Amino acid sequence: MKYNFDEIVPRKGTNSVKWDSRGYDDVIPMWVADMDFETAPAVKEAVIKRAGHGAFGYTHVPDEYYASVIRWFGRRHGFKIEKEWILYIPGIVPALSAIVKAMTVPCDKVIIQTPVYNCFFSSIRNNGCEILPNPLVYKDNTYSIDFDDLERKAADPAAKVMILCNPHNPAGRVWTREELSRIGDICLMNNVFVLADEIHCELTYPGRDYTPFASLSDEFRMNCAVCSSPSKAFNIAGLQISNIVCADPVARAKIDRAINVNEVCDVNPFGVLALMAAYDEGEEWLDELRAYIYENYLIFKDFFEKKLPDFPVLPLEGTYLAWVNCSILGTGSQEIEDRLIDENKVWVNAGVHYGPDGDSFVRVNLACPRSILLEGLDRLYKGFTAMKQESRA
Repeated sequence: MKYNFDEIVPRKGTNSVKWDSRGYDDVIPMWVADMDFETAPAVKEAVIKRAGHGAFGYTHVPDEYYASVIRWFGRRHGFKIEKEWILYIPGIVPALSAIVKAMTVPCDKVIIQTPVYNCFFSSIRNNGCEILPNPLVYKDNTYSIDFDDLERKAADPAAKVMILCNPHNPAGRVWTREELSRIGDICLMNNVFVLADEIHCELTYPGRDYTPFASLSDEFRMNCAVCSSPSKAFNIAGLQISNIVCADPVARAKIDRAINVNEVCDVNPFGVLALMAAYDEGEEWLDELRAYIYENYLIFKDFFEKKLPDFPVLPLEGTYLAWVNCSILGTGSQEIEDRLIDENKVWVNAGVHYGPDGDSFVRVNLACPRSILLEGLDRLYKGFTAMKQESRA
């Protein structure tokens, strides 16, 4: 490999949410979704160059920014975007909230496919709306969509928006063109607007290709808003840069108004330049990163199959977040998370954070150097083994 993903980047003591939140010196954090790798060299260089200027006032988003987004999605994903469709925003969570605000009124219902990213719940509730779950079906150690239930939920006159997560966090699914098309048809038929959170879109693995929802048909494109960002793939979440792509001018005007009502209409100069550098010069680095993370997943999965076979690891089609079934323990996932931290010094996410139907699972972040992964696996083995023995006593 040209890039060294085995290098340890010391993050302790940098006010890192991932590394500095619990106050422990010896916990391996495999929880929140950011990576322990340096970003692509081109991104780092762009930020350093801009920092050298020394003045950091309000920033203008140049035409070249939009051109970078358009080139990237056209070249890499076959998704043709027009400049006027793009609304920049500091992050995906503000984007979710603005779109829900724009496309609903209080007491409307918003469909989500649980277990799912925890901020979906807060974005819905904070806008006075009701969560309408379309639970994913867990069978044969993977998830599928209950389309009969989705049709029933979409037919509810109060259902106005569906939040689609693709690739899905935490289930690790990359929805197929056929699955996405069926979602699109159901939502069109019932006048349900699709909010597609595609933040993990660059992180897919062999046998699975990401399909932008808006690229499937003209009809779907006019009935959706797609949220994307280089933050996950290039490890720049702290630079706070994201985009909403919405082709329909009426919906886009509503969303733009909601962005301003929520007062999240400004972005920082480092984020603007980082996106341009990532999309214009970061493709080779990204491809090597994906190969490295996929190898981490194969090591993780093989370890569990051989040493912890009672804890099935779901297939990872996208994201860098492994989803592990811990139902053998017969205990809540929050207790599992807390015990692993306190007793084994390894931090994973309790599945209950993603909805009650995730409470038999934990989510494990695999985006770290191999040596950290192996140490984390050793600690998980000791923790799960001890808890399993207790559950059988």
